Amino acid sequence: MDNRLINRRDLAFQLYEVLEVQALTQRARYADHSRETFEAAIDTALRIALDHFASHNRKADEQEPRFDGERVHLIPEVAQALKAFCDAGLMAAARDYDQGGMQLPVTVAQALLALFNAANVSTAAYPFLTIANANLIAAFGSEEQRRLYLPPLLDGRFLGTMALTEPQAGSSLADLRTSAVPDGPGRYRITGNKIYISAGDHDLSENIIHLVLARLRGAPPGVRGISLFIVPKYLLNEDGSLAERNDVTLAGLLHKMGYRGTTSTVLNFGERGGAVGYLVGEANQGLRYMFHMMNEARIGVGLGAAMLGLTGYLHALAYARERLQGRPPGAKDPAAPPVRIIEHADVRRMLLAQKAAVEGAVALCLYAARLVDDQQSAPAPAQREEARMLLEVLTPVVKAWPSEYCLRANALAIQVHGGAGYTRDFPVEQFYRDNRLNPIHEGTNGIQGLDLLGRKLALEDGKPFALLLARLGDGARAAVAQPALQTHGEALARAAQRLASVSELLRGTLTTDPAQALANASVYLEATGHVVIAWMWLRQALVALAALPGASAGDGDFYRGKLAACQYFFRYELPEVHTRFDLLASLDRTCLDMDERGF
Repeated sequence: MDNRLINRRDLAFQLYEVLEVQALTQRARYADHSRETFEAAIDTALRIALDHFASHNRKADEQEPRFDGERVHLIPEVAQALKAFCDAGLMAAARDYDQGGMQLPVTVAQALLALFNAANVSTAAYPFLTIANANLIAAFGSEEQRRLYLPPLLDGRFLGTMALTEPQAGSSLADLRTSAVPDGPGRYRITGNKIYISAGDHDLSENIIHLVLARLRGAPPGVRGISLFIVPKYLLNEDGSLAERNDVTLAGLLHKMGYRGTTSTVLNFGERGGAVGYLVGEANQGLRYMFHMMNEARIGVGLGAAMLGLTGYLHALAYARERLQGRPPGAKDPAAPPVRIIEHADVRRMLLAQKAAVEGAVALCLYAARLVDDQQSAPAPAQREEARMLLEVLTPVVKAWPSEYCLRANALAIQVHGGAGYTRDFPVEQFYRDNRLNPIHEGTNGIQGLDLLGRKLALEDGKPFALLLARLGDGARAAVAQPALQTHGEALARAAQRLASVSELLRGTLTTDPAQALANASVYLEATGHVVIAWMWLRQALVALAALPGASAGDGDFYRGKLAACQYFFRYELPEVHTRFDLLASLDRTCLDMDERGF
């Protein structure tokens, strides 16, 4: 099968030239690894992604899951793909050797998972949710919970979910009503309803392990009174074998615009007296624990969006190189043969816009994964602390910017195909529909804006945000020192300075008029994201510029392409932030003051 999932040269560039992941092998945890072992793992993942995931992507879209009133039915290729994934050990790619894992760096493990998002995002959701579910239990579960649930989750016999959203509450977790009452030591009866639960029911595994947010009787109101529970579809015996069915009922499946192969479910807990749940950690700390999974999922959403944008771009690029249509503007002879559409400037504009968005987004998501590696295993405590702070402030950007702008890249991929792109004869329309979920789930992009401006800006007295500004400044100065990138470096410095001044203004306004300050939080998020992506592009451009003099012909083309995409971003995209910053600095009240009677 033709590989339009990833540009291997670009992946190698990101991993080894920009992020220098081979340096991680100097750390004790990764001492057994090398670039060769990383590449072998990527080869295996790519083969499985092409042979077992991409091969049924269209079929899973056309033949979505169905519920016959008793059980959910999926096409058989989904189970076959998950078996191939688990048999290769990919569920535990980043886990310790003694847990059956490969002990790969998180950056490399995320690169592996990225391939499956590009190949078939809806089938990939089942193992990806399970990996995050297992990571949460490993971090906060009791010794007994880890003993019972981690081994079957990591080998794929059990699959996992996160069950947060309720019909009446939506994203407002403070308003959830699912309740938990004690039923013995560490055991509770859970009653309530959850909606939009991805992978909430299926026939792909022996068991489904739900991580459920619920409220104990007498708990404090709002998010301070939320606890977290393990609620398995089937209860377990002491030896880990399956016991009776738990009181978790599938009320129905939701039918989606895209992402169709992942079941989206409405679940009822406690129709027959209460589902058995097991408290994770301490009572009333559930949201703090769940953020461990949610933040991992948010980075995963960003990477998934980037990869859907990337595969759309690669399909559009291939089409533009083959499709004959039209003649150059100066051509006078109507009988002259048509040219490939990539020779038209406007098509190149659309391809450059896609390249700038998707390769910038992939760079950001893999940079976030590298921060996780540094947070977990950097030799110096100061390095680990800096990585943690940067990850805190960047997480909403990592989720939101790729899911917004790589979706736009998918729209451009359709446009490059012209009328053909709007038909189901080409896959770019499905990539768009699949990607349209990403600005919504794991906290809508509007919520990410509120998180960035309302919480992350002032977090820890502003130290994480100040650290980000310092890194932006470092990147700008490094570029200014290179004549070929001087104007780009100066542009990033100006944008970062505007980000700093507008942020200071908004931080002050948050204390006096929160509604005013947060009215344009989404605009703030987009502007911040653009500045961060500009930094990501300068990081790539500095490496490409340094490598270009000694490059082979093929590598020379690659590096010049990087510099051209960087130039596109700085000339076409980054200037837009100043309009956004002007709006933010004016404390504009247009949206806040709009009377609903005027709509």
